[in-house]
Amino acid sequence: MYIIIGGGGDVGYYLTKNLLHHGHEVLLLEKGSSRYATLSEELGPAVLRGDACEARTMEEVGANRADVVIAVTGDDEDNLVICQVAKKRYKVNRTIARLNNPKHADIFYKLGIDVTVSPTKSILSLIEAELPSSRFVQLMTLKSAGLEIVEVRVPTDSPLVSKALRDISLSRSSNIVLVIRDKQPIFPSAETEIQANDDIYALVNREGEEEIRKAFGVIE
Repeated sequence: MYIIIGGGGDVGYYLTKNLLHHGHEVLLLEKGSSRYATLSEELGPAVLRGDACEARTMEEVGANRADVVIAVTGDDEDNLVICQVAKKRYKVNRTIARLNNPKHADIFYKLGIDVTVSPTKSILSLIEAELPSSRFVQLMTLKSAGLEIVEVRVPTDSPLVSKALRDISLSRSSNIVLVIRDKQPIFPSAETEIQANDDIYALVNREGEEEIRKAFGVIE
């Protein structure tokens, strides 16, 4: 199959590698110059600098012959636009969108997106099951992608207590996707402040797991 992926973050990168490994023709679109340079060193011609939201870019990469278009940027609006351009203008048979906020699911469905994938919703489903009480729990290992979903209980003496996420310096290898406070889910934004005893759920790679431990002051 010919698969176009919009968004060169960690999800787009690992998805591209996996699909290439399985023999598909894959093109990853990334609009950021520095991120594109990093990706091109490893993925070569499988990555192209361009904005998948723009019809001109999709025209240049042959969206009219794509079997699937997958939008995995960190912005739901961008993912919606990418899939709509592919579906409406280039008649792509199958569109798949990463959904960062589960509340947007109905909008995506009504606007004709074939499949939505929500990491946050997946984590919430796991939370419904009984979880161990450890401060640092590996919930799920995405072996093929080298990623994990982990839970961190914020210690009362953590250096990050009362800090907003915008003021917390974490690398791209650590992505906080959900905060549970007093049994209530919080979909974090840059303004979200961390509080003692919050349960933090993060999508990380191996380096990111250790980074999360150190950042929150979690000692096993």
